[in-house]
Amino acid sequence: MLETQRIESLKTGILAGFAFAVAYGMTVLINVFILAPQWEIFAFLPKIGLVNLLVKGTFAYLSGFLFGVTYRYIIGSDDRNAFLKDGAVLAFGLVRGLAIAEISDNLRESFYLLVCLGIESIFCFAVARFTLDLALDRNWIEKFH
Repeated sequence: MLETQRIESLKTGILAGFAFAVAYGMTVLINVFILAPQWEIFAFLPKIGLVNLLVKGTFAYLSGFLFGVTYRYIIGSDDRNAFLKDGAVLAFGLVRGLAIAEISDNLRESFYLLVCLGIESIFCFAVARFTLDLALDRNWIEKFH
């Protein structure tokens, strides 16, 4: 029983990590090709570099993986509770999105960046959530009991 739960958690984490990474990749493309040319505050985006992008992508995958494992336990067998689902996405999204506030010296100058990172994080976790909800509804992943 315990081994089955671990395997299901691993499957959930892998699926959520992949969904999060794909969503993150889409937001990076939007940032580089749409936001960066229009707003000076995003001018650093095209200069990110491949190694930095791979590191950020790895962190994105790990964030999605941890979210997936935790999300499965949060909703448990109560998979109809929208407040739990939304709360998990919002909590993970805000923690990841607002982490920039810890390293920023002047929040006033980076306010728009902070807002964009928060929205990006919530979007990515929402994509992971809807992917997991689909997998749970189709019984690709077992619910936690």
